[in-house]
Amino acid sequence: MLSRVAPWLASRKDVADPAGLSVRTLDGQDTPALTSLALQDPVANVFILAHLRATGTAAPTSGGAGVIGIFDDGVLAGACWAGANLVPVQLDPVLAPLVAQAANSSGRRYASAFGPAEAVLALNTELAELGHHAHEVRGDQPLMVIEGAPHVQANPGLAQGNLADFDRILPACAAMFEEEVGYSPYLGGREFYSRRVEGLIRQGHSLVHLNEAREVVFKAELGAVTEDVTQVQGVWMNPVFRGQGLSAGYMSAVVEQAQKIAPVTSLYVNGFNTRARSTYERVGFRQVGTFATVLF
Repeated sequence: MLSRVAPWLASRKDVADPAGLSVRTLDGQDTPALTSLALQDPVANVFILAHLRATGTAAPTSGGAGVIGIFDDGVLAGACWAGANLVPVQLDPVLAPLVAQAANSSGRRYASAFGPAEAVLALNTELAELGHHAHEVRGDQPLMVIEGAPHVQANPGLAQGNLADFDRILPACAAMFEEEVGYSPYLGGREFYSRRVEGLIRQGHSLVHLNEAREVVFKAELGAVTEDVTQVQGVWMNPVFRGQGLSAGYMSAVVEQAQKIAPVTSLYVNGFNTRARSTYERVGFRQVGTFATVLF
């Protein structure tokens, strides 16, 4: 495949290579091929596998999000989710120009790109040439997993979020988001983000500890879920309770809750966040890869 890509990269005249490479948006008939591709790495590709589990199809959504597929002589060789974010799926970095051109031609604006570091960083390079300029690049985000029991005793206070506490959980989620990316999740409208949080609560994927004063002490979400893997996102400790050695116990509780759904619990963390990495390692997480996130 790579020998076919080289001549195309030299010319860059089209999104199809006469030697056999082509690119198009996937449809429902491509669902088995996309599933097979993603299952080559069920941890790294949990986002798209969770989407396929929820919708049952690789076809575009009603909102226009879809999957860009790269075909080599008719065989799906790599892909990339293109919705609010770009998420590569088993994408060789050398194919990034094809994906970037297709993503750019859609006219969509992307909030971020995230996934395996080499593919994401290659996409960012190509998108920058097309006018999509990142305001932050986080190129070293260890992808970590744990299988089996956590190494630290779980905090028994963690439980599934309840819709009755939505007005307490939502501000905690917004605070985490703003702390992580530097701007409010409400900038594009409060309703969309609120529906996302509500949906996680309804699914049982919001994990939270509220104390007797009904303050959110700690919260996390299972942001992507399959039968094999869950991906933990949105880990947040209320600043009032930081520095008390509580994080490891809460993360152990997250793992115990997640493993009721799937045997492998995963997450990715900023490489510079040494305190969080140390906590995850204490709990029993180990690194299995490296992600990157580009914020546009």
